[in-house]
Amino acid sequence: MRLILLGAPGAGKGTVAKMLTKIDGSVQISTGDILRAAVKNGTDLGKKAKEFMDAGDLVPDELIMGIMKDRLREDDCKAGYLLDGFPRTIPQAEQLKVLLEEIGHKLDAVVNLNVPRDVILDRLTTRRTCTDCGAIYNVKSNPPKEEGKCDKCGGPVVQRDDETEEAISNRLDVYNEKTAPLADFYKGEGMLLDIEATSSDTVVDAIKGHVGI
Repeated sequence: MRLILLGAPGAGKGTVAKMLTKIDGSVQISTGDILRAAVKNGTDLGKKAKEFMDAGDLVPDELIMGIMKDRLREDDCKAGYLLDGFPRTIPQAEQLKVLLEEIGHKLDAVVNLNVPRDVILDRLTTRRTCTDCGAIYNVKSNPPKEEGKCDKCGGPVVQRDDETEEAISNRLDVYNEKTAPLADFYKGEGMLLDIEATSSDTVVDAIKGHVGI
């Protein structure tokens, strides 16, 4: 399947994407993960992107589109892909439309995950991430067995700079201003699947029914 997953930070796009990849071998493509890897590795792209990410702002289009153009042409995308966190703006959506036409790809649907703001704030301010392997924990529902230490690799488990309450509030404001209008854009394209996303299982079932899996 080829899908775009829309939803505010913390809406569960990554969780849903991981569940969907197990169904038909589609790959999850998260611009956030790609950018964070670039920051960790100290690449030129990472250095440029870090200041935007730490503040919870959007990374400029020219950086993102360059990444996506290369990524969608890789061999593993032939089995299908789930775009997690991209596009984030109407201009990106328009550029993606052109790119997909260039490479001969057609999307099955654009899925919009709706989650209340207070639920998102609670999810993200309590989330912790291993700086070595990227494993995700939650101090309330899924803490590491040893505080501050990853169960999987033993690396340090920390709160990301962009998951403090101040940064999250800013990210949500940016999302509402620049990304939420994408739902109307894709509705106009006749591609939008709007889902109340309090349960990941419910979301996955709705998507499977929509694409006929």
